Amino acid sequence: MTFRNEDLPALFHHTDQAAISRQRESTQATRAQLLLLVAAAGAAALPAAPTVASLHVFGALSVLAYAGVLAVGVRATRRRARPQWQLNRSAAEFIKSLAWRYAVHGAPFGGEADGTEAVYRTRLEKGLDELRKMGWEDPRTAGLVPEGGEITGAMHRLRGMGYQTRRETYVRDRLIEQRNWYRRKTEVSRRATSLWSWTIVLLTCLGLLFALFGAFGSGSVAGPTGLLSSAAAAAVAWNEVRRHHPLIEAHTLIEQDLAAMMVVMQTTITESQWPSAVYETERYVSPQHTDWLARHSS
Repeated sequence: MTFRNEDLPALFHHTDQAAISRQRESTQATRAQLLLLVAAAGAAALPAAPTVASLHVFGALSVLAYAGVLAVGVRATRRRARPQWQLNRSAAEFIKSLAWRYAVHGAPFGGEADGTEAVYRTRLEKGLDELRKMGWEDPRTAGLVPEGGEITGAMHRLRGMGYQTRRETYVRDRLIEQRNWYRRKTEVSRRATSLWSWTIVLLTCLGLLFALFGAFGSGSVAGPTGLLSSAAAAAVAWNEVRRHHPLIEAHTLIEQDLAAMMVVMQTTITESQWPSAVYETERYVSPQHTDWLARHSS
């Protein structure tokens, strides 16, 4: 049997898409602000141009760029793109994790005791209620997702399978898939880190070169130096916003934990130990665990 993302509840798919959309919106707003700040510095660094109706063209462009920074910031604040991105991502991963635990008898849904479905629904609503308190917008309230679809047919079918089938499905379609996802993200972050590190070095060296010309030459290089400084600062800020280096550390550690757990699940875990092993694996892949590792990485 296979169990893919398509077999998860509709509530997961909606929150997952909302998280992707809000992440894109937040990222684009930050990128736009940084580019506008560099553009404003560039316009201000240009030599004086002819005036049009007593208006300095380059100065006006600089004013417009700074105004654009403020406008983008106000819109992002009103839209709450970043908080909603993080809340929707937490909701999506919580739903996904709980659905997997229910489908493969992970704790606290191990065994065939009556009332497991009710326990699942209670745990789901309790977790989502905590996110609602922090400002998460439940799509079911607005009628975007129908009520009652928290447990899919695929989840019921997988839960009804024997232990060996559930274990093989979980290891293949959840654990290995998630481990490969962290590996891909690590490689992407490594390439981005290398690109932005060299960009920052190049801009800084060019700024240093112009500063040396200004210190030992006779001409003024304040304009190019200021522009290069602004560009380098924007590159540093973008690299910090994307958190490439901390995520490399976090994703590498989680990938190693999942690889070790995969070996244990395939060799030594017994059926009685299975519920707690699944619970521990799901704890590794939670956004909270990733964020904690990223914050405390060296």
